[in-house]
Amino acid sequence: MWTIIKQWIKYRHYEIVNSIAFYPAIIVIVFLALSLVSIQFDFSETGMQIKSNLEWLKLRDASTARSIISSITAGIITLTVFSFSMVMIVLNQTASQLSNRILGRLIGSRFQQMVLGAYVGTIVYALFLLSTIRDIDTGIRIPAFSTYFLILLTIIDIFLFIYFLHYITQSIKYEVIIKRILEDTHSSMEHTCKLEKPPQKTPSFGNKYRVNAAQNGIYMGIDKHILLPISTENDCKFYVIIPLGTFVLKGYPVIRVNKVLTAEIMKEVQVGMNVKPTESIKENFLFGFRQLTELALKALSPGVNDPGTAIESLRALFQLYAYRMVFFPENTIKDKEMKVRIMLKELSFKKIFKDTIYPIWDYGKQDRLIQHELRHLLTVLLTIAPDEKCAASLLKRVKLQIDDSRI
Repeated sequence: MWTIIKQWIKYRHYEIVNSIAFYPAIIVIVFLALSLVSIQFDFSETGMQIKSNLEWLKLRDASTARSIISSITAGIITLTVFSFSMVMIVLNQTASQLSNRILGRLIGSRFQQMVLGAYVGTIVYALFLLSTIRDIDTGIRIPAFSTYFLILLTIIDIFLFIYFLHYITQSIKYEVIIKRILEDTHSSMEHTCKLEKPPQKTPSFGNKYRVNAAQNGIYMGIDKHILLPISTENDCKFYVIIPLGTFVLKGYPVIRVNKVLTAEIMKEVQVGMNVKPTESIKENFLFGFRQLTELALKALSPGVNDPGTAIESLRALFQLYAYRMVFFPENTIKDKEMKVRIMLKELSFKKIFKDTIYPIWDYGKQDRLIQHELRHLLTVLLTIAPDEKCAASLLKRVKLQIDDSRI
């Protein structure tokens, strides 16, 4: 039961932290605390003494302070609406020309979230400051320090807006998007694929006792911190029969066990299976391969007809192939005594290669730019790894297609 509660907390924490509102909410709280501190300093004896000695820091007219704060508030609200209306337009254009799968990458940009938090935080600061102004002739009770600080925040927001325009125009460039997918996928592979030699094949249990998926979704791996203690305590072994990124329905078998387990333990095992509605490159580097393939296919579609973007995707894919050919993921998880307790199903390089490059070839084999670029990339890849039969086979097909096109 405690395992289920911890897993529920983990999922909720993941959803909250990766929400578009998480960072803006944190920044708004910081601005609210900042407004409390600045106003308290304004009305403290030290603040009042400083304002008495420095004439230029005084705001004698309360209506002037209200006008400044009200104008800034209205301006920042307009700036916020304009900025994120532009983001929505950019997202719509990107979805129509590239792929819907990369929208999460653009929406989840930390910089965009921090800009949104800075805008909303400034608005909260201004509104809270506006509520503290009092009509006193001496002007000492007017929060002059806080008002001038609000003006400084507004200037910073304007510069943020200028940089935001530059950032959003750069972030939708095809080469920038492809480069980010490449970097994220390569980073995920470095974390997962650490073996320099292919691991030994794991034995299958056959049709032994099975653990089925508890919900519909995409299988995104297991939580070894849950399954490993279970396998050790019950002296059993788990064999995952599907690879990462596989869509499963509720009741579909995901794990095989070599012995009978109680219903309560089986529920804990189900909790240890990560079945989610969406994928991420961080958890599954194969998702990055598929994103690059989809970008190339969309670029080669008649509605877009952009072979240059498809070539950029091909080059990124081959950089990932070159790494995956020489580094391999671990397919077993061992306990403290170095006994194999969990066996995983990993896709071979041949399977990854065929699933990601052949769709591009089928779609673009009539395009001369794709033909010549693919021939070059395959030649380079075979120079690094001459024993890769799947790459050699595709190279023969590419050369035949080029020869047929010349006739």
